[in-house]
Order: sequence, then C-alpha cells, then structure tokens
Amino acid sequence: MDEQKKNMLSLIQPTNTPHLGNYLGAMQNWVRLQNDYNCYFGIADLHSITVRQDPAKLRAQIKESYALLIAAGLDPEKSTLFVQGHNCHHAELSWILSCYTQFGELSRMTQFKDKSAKYSDNINAGLFTYPVLMAADILLYQADLVPVGADQKQHLELARNIAQRFNGVYGDTFTMPEPYITKTTAKVMSLQEPTKKMSKSDENPNASVWVLDDKDTIIRKFKRAVTDSEAEVCAREGKDGIINLMSIYSAVTGRSFEEIEAEFKGKGYGDFKLAVGEATADMLAPMQAEFKRISADKAYLENCMKQGAEKAYKATRKTLQKVHKKVGFVVL
Repeated sequence: MDEQKKNMLSLIQPTNTPHLGNYLGAMQNWVRLQNDYNCYFGIADLHSITVRQDPAKLRAQIKESYALLIAAGLDPEKSTLFVQGHNCHHAELSWILSCYTQFGELSRMTQFKDKSAKYSDNINAGLFTYPVLMAADILLYQADLVPVGADQKQHLELARNIAQRFNGVYGDTFTMPEPYITKTTAKVMSLQEPTKKMSKSDENPNASVWVLDDKDTIIRKFKRAVTDSEAEVCAREGKDGIINLMSIYSAVTGRSFEEIEAEFKGKGYGDFKLAVGEATADMLAPMQAEFKRISADKAYLENCMKQGAEKAYKATRKTLQKVHKKVGFVVL
C-alpha cells in the first residue's frame, strides 16, 4: 500500500454480466487507474439481495464477476479485489452509520422510489437503508475518490453528509470522498432505443451487448441496431442510433468521428454495422479467452478471493476500531 497515493473504491453488483457500456465506461478505466491510485474493487453481493435472488445463480454470478475483473486486466497484486460479504466490517459499519443517518435523508433517495415501484411486492428495509451500506463501503476504506455515474451522485452526497456529521460530533474520523468523473469514455446507449443508456435490466435481448457474448451474437445484435431511414454515416441531430454506433466504434478502434465518416463515405448502414460488430467482438475476444482460463482454474480463483478478503479486512480494521472508540464501545 502506497501512502503517497490516494485511495479509490468502486463496487459492482453481481446480478448480471456486465454489458459493453460497463466495460468501456468503467472496467477499462479501472485498469488504467490501478497504476495511479490505491485501488479497491469489490463485488457488491450484500447490495444485491435487496431484490430476491436465486442462491445458486447468485453464487455463480459472484464468481463470474470476480473472474471478469481479473480477465479485464485488474491485477490482484496491484489492487485489492474483494467480495464485499467476505469482509464483515462492511455490515458492521453500516449499522453504526445507520444511527447517524436521518430517516428523511433516506426517504429522498430516488433509487428507493424507483425500486419500490418496480418491486412493489418486496419493499424491504434493506431497500430503504442500502445507501447507508454504500456509505459504509466508501468510508470504510477512507476513499478519497469514487468513480460515479449520474445515477450514483446522490448516494455519494449522502456518504459525504454522513462523514461530515460523524466527524463533526467525534472529530476527524473519515476521509471526505470526492466523485471521480471518468474522462472521454463512450456513453453507450441501447441498440434498440438509442436515446436511453444501455442497461443490465433491459428486457429486450437485442438492446445490450454483454461482454461474454460470442462473435456471432455480437454481430447479429449490431445488425439489428436501430438507425434511421437515411444511409449516411455521420453525426448530426436526429441520428441518435448512428451516433451511438459511431461512439462505440470510436471507443473500440480509437478513430475520430471525422475518420469514421471518411471511412464509410458512400457505404451503406449494413457495412457500417458489420464493421462495428466485428471490431467490438475482436476487442472483447482476448478478455473472453482470459475469462475462460481463469474460470476453469477454480483453485486460483478461490485463492485470489481469499487473499482479496484478507487485504480488504486488514485495510479496514483500523477505521472500524477508530469508530468503535469514538462512539464509546469497549475495544479489546
């Protein structure tokens, strides 16, 4: 652990295979960031059970998500890769912080309102209080920076409010986390509704490209992508579908929009969609091969998980002991 480097934390839920937007917008950036920061990357298994899960499927998805982090290029020696539930400090700090979080703050969380509407038959207490667990995740590792999308800004703000409140009562305890906005990454939209972001929860199987889709599947999904009635590959108003495909092609190949327009001048959308599909599949192929190799080596995967759990526990023990002392618990 380098004391000179800032701490960065990011967690992903294991409830679905990541899609292309997750990979281009987050996972690729994490690989670059691990050289510049003390990085903690976690699988948020505790968060996932606010919605009913099939236990066997969830167990498989946790392992898959963990293997994908390594396959994407995260180094267990450089970064701390852990499963949230393997470090009991998360749940413990979450309970303490819930006593420093106001009911009104949680009732204003937009995701609680959204999920309550979506899962109206299971509006459980965890669904209401999980932003406190998210705050515990962040504050436990004394994270200086947290990569966030627009949908998570409210949760980070709550974590900052809780930290400020606790520090105000007991003195300097938690680092105030700042949002880390990733630079110039493709904003990947749905292939079927290009005005909406690509989503894990989209019920249309052709809307999202999953990072473990095979080449034929990827090409087929891009061929079915919604475009427009014109036949010109260019970026202008009203061409949301083509702009989305250009953004993906640019992110995958490194070509600018001008270069893409020149490359496909006079060609139809069929040629362009095929090129985007092939380039995307070729980019994902090395990661998919590495994922297969890691997943097949169960002993290696388990060993990485154990080492990650130990590193995470060790990194957070000091914070939790400090909190225990501050609130008046007897520390042995």
